[in-house]
Amino acid sequence: MKPLQSEHTGINASKGIAIGKAYFLDRDQVVPVKLPIDKGDIDPEILRLKDAIRKSVEAIKDVCSRAAGVLGQTQLYLFDTHILLLEDEMLVGDAIRIIREEKVKAEWAYHLSAEKCIGLFTDTGNEYIQERKNDIEQVKNRVLLNLQDREQENLENIQEPVIIIAHDLQPSDLIQMDKSKILGFIIEEGGRTSHVGIMAAALEIPAVVGLSIQEIGAVNGDAIILDGFSGKVYMNPPSETFKKFLEKKQRVSYYEKKLLENRELPAETKDGYCVKLSANIESSDNPEILRQYGAEGVGLFRTEYLFMNPEGLPQEEEQFHEYRKVTEALQPDPVIIRTLDIGGDKPSSKIDIEPEKNPVLGLRAIRFSFRNPDIFKVQLRAILRASHYGDIKIMFPMISGVDELRRAKNILKETQEELEERGIPFNRNIPIGIMIETPSSASIADLLAKEVDFFSIGTNDLIQYALAVDRGNKDVAYLYKPLHPAVLRMIRNTVREANQADVKVGICGEMGGNSINTMLLLGLGKIDEISMDAHSIPKVKKFIRSITQKEADEFAQKVLDLGSTSEIERFVYNAMAEKFPEDFVEERIFEGIN
Repeated sequence: MKPLQSEHTGINASKGIAIGKAYFLDRDQVVPVKLPIDKGDIDPEILRLKDAIRKSVEAIKDVCSRAAGVLGQTQLYLFDTHILLLEDEMLVGDAIRIIREEKVKAEWAYHLSAEKCIGLFTDTGNEYIQERKNDIEQVKNRVLLNLQDREQENLENIQEPVIIIAHDLQPSDLIQMDKSKILGFIIEEGGRTSHVGIMAAALEIPAVVGLSIQEIGAVNGDAIILDGFSGKVYMNPPSETFKKFLEKKQRVSYYEKKLLENRELPAETKDGYCVKLSANIESSDNPEILRQYGAEGVGLFRTEYLFMNPEGLPQEEEQFHEYRKVTEALQPDPVIIRTLDIGGDKPSSKIDIEPEKNPVLGLRAIRFSFRNPDIFKVQLRAILRASHYGDIKIMFPMISGVDELRRAKNILKETQEELEERGIPFNRNIPIGIMIETPSSASIADLLAKEVDFFSIGTNDLIQYALAVDRGNKDVAYLYKPLHPAVLRMIRNTVREANQADVKVGICGEMGGNSINTMLLLGLGKIDEISMDAHSIPKVKKFIRSITQKEADEFAQKVLDLGSTSEIERFVYNAMAEKFPEDFVEERIFEGIN
């Protein structure tokens, strides 16, 4: 019987193209039954639950230790999340209460408690928070399996290269697998912020999520094409489709290798204007790899992940060694370290932050540091000490006014004086900067420029606050528009004020890493640096080296004369596609545009 051909569209969670055979990972979810127990069995049943949780935690820690040399802190945090859920007092405490009050087996009690938590996550409109309900479901299933002394099939047993089709995967699955045998993932659960998407991208494995397994109807051995650029999946496609995607895969590989040929060259326009292209990082893991993409230092060292360790808050020595490791590895290039930007959508495992109705507008970033000066000073001491070993700059997040900035600088000065008294060396002239990421800071950039050495325009938050749009909210995410005229004017005005005050200014965030914006950003004023994920650097560099500053200035003026966001988006795309036809042929290939 001839296999059925079909085409499906999901969410592109990790880019790339995979061509291979289907492998259906059949994992039944544990469905507990409500079974009563005698009064005398209550304490033994509670001990049985605690033992199952302990085994689950030990198993995750074991996998995490194996993953430490493979993944960065962003991905390792996913393991920490599962440990935190396993040890969550509300989740465990409620299960114990149910065992005591209802006199039922641990399986049923833990199931009820977990389902209650899942309901809390489901009710929120935030995509990232909704994704965490999948973490609770996975933790629940792990504990229930341990309670029943059962094991489930894992990816270690796969013997040939395949494309995995599964309801969901655990973070441990992606570490235990043999990467050479896994070509791609098709996952029913999750979105772009799910652990499968995050870890697949880190491991450079194409992935599509949000596709119904029943709808796909695949069986082991079926031929599959997975397009991680467009989110499309082709089941048992005809030979001409195979040929088309084999050619696409070859072009993608060739194009990416071609971009890396210029990694040693400066990001300099044809008429001699140089821009520093730096990388955004969140840990000290393998800083040398940034050189492979042509990074000229670190434009943003996110320090939040140091504070997401379930073992507790990072001590001064731990932070000092993290900062020093990166600084020494990248000498003589600079490293900009942003102080803690906790709160909002960045939770921490060991810092108590009361729930807020609108956390993005609440106690986060520099506001949190002011509320917790001891934590703030420990970090400042570690950064200052590391500055003795290389070119470190310090940057304060979410500054909204001069008073806030001066308060932060005063605390920094106190910390410097304390180190001087103790005879500890540090760079007494360490450059100080701030992130411009609120409309208030953008509107008084001239006043703030008198107080600092540099600006970094944090486009992600600036867009969100300027347009009053939570991009994690699926109902309004369509309004999150980087090319909105208000956003562009804020950037232009901030750059102009920085230029007039002779203060260095950079662009940081997804907007800077998207090469379609490159010529426009260069035309908004004299930008000294663009900071982005390292893999975005080669393409941005190519575009910079292909234009003149004069072209960029004229282009930006035409854009600013347009009245609506849709007009700007069409104009920018068409102009860049005409200017870089070869690159936008590839762009269409990558995104599934034919």
